[in-house]
Amino acid sequence: MDLKSAPMPKLLYGTAWKKDATADLVFLALKTGFRGIDTAAQPRHYREDLVGVAVKLAISLNIVKRDDLFVQTKFTSVDGQDPNNLPYDLNASLEEQVHSSVESSLNNFRYSEFDAPYIDSLVLHSPLRTLSDTIKAWETLETYVPHKIRQLGISNTPLEVVDYLNTSPDINIRPTCVQNRFYPATRWEVDLRAYCRERGITFQTFWTLSGNPQLLMSTNVHKLATMANVELPVALYALVLGLEGTSILDGTTNEIHMKGDLDGIDTVSAYARSENGQHVWSKCLRNFKKQIGEK
Repeated sequence: MDLKSAPMPKLLYGTAWKKDATADLVFLALKTGFRGIDTAAQPRHYREDLVGVAVKLAISLNIVKRDDLFVQTKFTSVDGQDPNNLPYDLNASLEEQVHSSVESSLNNFRYSEFDAPYIDSLVLHSPLRTLSDTIKAWETLETYVPHKIRQLGISNTPLEVVDYLNTSPDINIRPTCVQNRFYPATRWEVDLRAYCRERGITFQTFWTLSGNPQLLMSTNVHKLATMANVELPVALYALVLGLEGTSILDGTTNEIHMKGDLDGIDTVSAYARSENGQHVWSKCLRNFKKQIGEK
């Protein structure tokens, strides 16, 4: 059996806070061209079950093949859950909670009675209260790799935890991605992103637009948007992707913006390679890095 996962797209469709509209929006995103979906087994903020419904429908209508999709979900500890709406038993051991959560996710992403469900990326939603519990959860997730889960990652995490997971001899499966906020309060995670970049770990940004109104209105973003003939959010996305080793969670609910974001990234990429655009792109990216403290 081929256990190769689809590559992680530059833009992942983010499904947090979509509530009852989740299925319609995910289906729309897939129909528009998104091939990466980010969700979580956390009913408090996500409807993972409705993500599964949308993906199943898109596959049944031949809009997309499962092999072409990058499906990412998360295990969320009790601290991040609604205690009245959990994907596992509140009183179960941590290992049992992880197993129940993963099995629930696999069931949500079961598209055929003939094909075994799998998850491309399973992210630990955040470190747990103690490092020992974080390791226990991670080691439990490792038991599913590679047949049911292709790769592991971690979110909302400091560099120290990522370094432990990446260097400890007790860890067998190294993190493939780190998903954190990209905004001024964390200095745009310059040090953590550099660490990830050096080790081939993809840094997934979220709050990329909502957390950066000043960046969105900056000279660098405006100039690139004007010269490449794209919208401001697309120009900001392109510059974040230009930092290298990054992908972006894009949670737009607007079909025009969905298409504009996907097409716009390609437009900026082509512009940056063009004879007229190389200098403008290089200058905008260089100044953008200075603006966020990137070396």
